[in-house]
Amino acid sequence: MSSKLYATDFYAWTLEQSKLLQEGKWQTLDINNLVEEIESLGKHQRQELRNRLGVLIGHLLKWQYQSDRRSKSWRITIRVQREEVREILQENPSLKPYLEEAIVKAYDSGLELVLKETPLEEKDLPVKCPFTAIQILDAAFPVGLNLT
Repeated sequence: MSSKLYATDFYAWTLEQSKLLQEGKWQTLDINNLVEEIESLGKHQRQELRNRLGVLIGHLLKWQYQSDRRSKSWRITIRVQREEVREILQENPSLKPYLEEAIVKAYDSGLELVLKETPLEEKDLPVKCPFTAIQILDAAFPVGLNLT
């Protein structure tokens, strides 16, 4: 029944599995799908970190390479994305060792954001992320951002 419910009504399946766990009915749990969903939750956290970093890096690039177009909107986006990244890392400390790799992967999406939203061309921008993890998360970086 559980496997069928998983395919037909995911929400009802989650309620059922939660109840079975609370009641200690280990033999009736849908183990295969539970394992898949738990793994998926971990992957989702990594993806969320990369997504937030991509937006943040994209706006830092725009800030650095289009100084004549800097705006309040960019400042706020940088601040909000930094807060979100810090929250993700605080709630999931085991993601901290993944941060450098996530930055490398997120740079591509940050670059795409810049190419889509500005007249800049790929040749105008660095091939690799020019910011360190410390800079990316530092509210005082870059100078002139004035987020206070």
